[in-house]
Amino acid sequence: MTAAARALGPTGLEVSPLCLGAMNFGDPTDEPESHEIIDAALDGGVTMIDTADVYAGGRSEEMVGAALGANGKRDDIVLATKVGMPRGRAEPGTWHKREHIVESCERSLRSLQTDHIDLYQLHRPSMVVPQDETLAAFAELVDAGKVRHVGCSTHPAWMVMEALCVADRNHRPAYATEQPPYNLLDRRIENELLPLCQTHGLGVLPWSPLAGGILAGRYDDPDRVPDDSRAARRPQLKARVTPRALEVAHELAALAAERDLTTSQLALVWVKDQPGVTSPIVGPRTRAQLDEALAVLDRPLDDEARAACDALVPPGSAVADFFNTSGWMRERVT
Repeated sequence: MTAAARALGPTGLEVSPLCLGAMNFGDPTDEPESHEIIDAALDGGVTMIDTADVYAGGRSEEMVGAALGANGKRDDIVLATKVGMPRGRAEPGTWHKREHIVESCERSLRSLQTDHIDLYQLHRPSMVVPQDETLAAFAELVDAGKVRHVGCSTHPAWMVMEALCVADRNHRPAYATEQPPYNLLDRRIENELLPLCQTHGLGVLPWSPLAGGILAGRYDDPDRVPDDSRAARRPQLKARVTPRALEVAHELAALAAERDLTTSQLALVWVKDQPGVTSPIVGPRTRAQLDEALAVLDRPLDDEARAACDALVPPGSAVADFFNTSGWMRERVT
């Protein structure tokens, strides 16, 4: 399968229209199936893998590294990981300081079995550590050749803009990408963040394009979620399963059926072909889920479907809050 490559912001790199997310690797997906998913994704035309130091307590990075070591395709892909998600007990901002960033990068390099990370991203922003302090640590890693490009994730638009200005003023490496939550149920990045990224040429790598399974038909009742679902284990995720979100999922299913697509496929195509989007991150738990996503790697969104989706959830609005784990978004979706 071949799909047109897309520019990854100003990096000079090109990536496939879908990115393989590795959050499920190690929890709950075991190593053999994780390797099978990675191999099938790369064989199917995916050219970017995204993971993080905190996924499955570090097992995700180890599984990705082992799979790439076995298949010999490390140099054929863009490999991305993240640092800076609070974990354990420590003072606020600890995860955004040099000591943690450099130490975590070294650990990620070992786990991923590589001598460099193509895209190293700040997983969440800090409201207490000056951005230049974090960017200085990234600059050290770039100068050492351990990181090629840097990006950020789930940042407010004003902080992305501030980081760009700080990088320019202090001669630090500038963020080349932003990784925000974005799906048909939460379109708020269209108000400020997407226009900012388009204006300044940043790549956009949306997470949760299937709305955590809501747009895959995973949930039927906001008060009753499957015992084996992430929403059952994390109250913040369960809060996203709103009555209106389920109504939208039901109506999207009808639109998808008219196009011989599953609900999740139409939801994914919608995100993939939104203006300003580079490559949505799909995080399959099983090989079957990957195959379903790969089937629409080069499928375009028709104008009628785009208009129908806009009618379901108007541009810039939301019917579920996918920023409720951001640590900074205070607006509540009702």
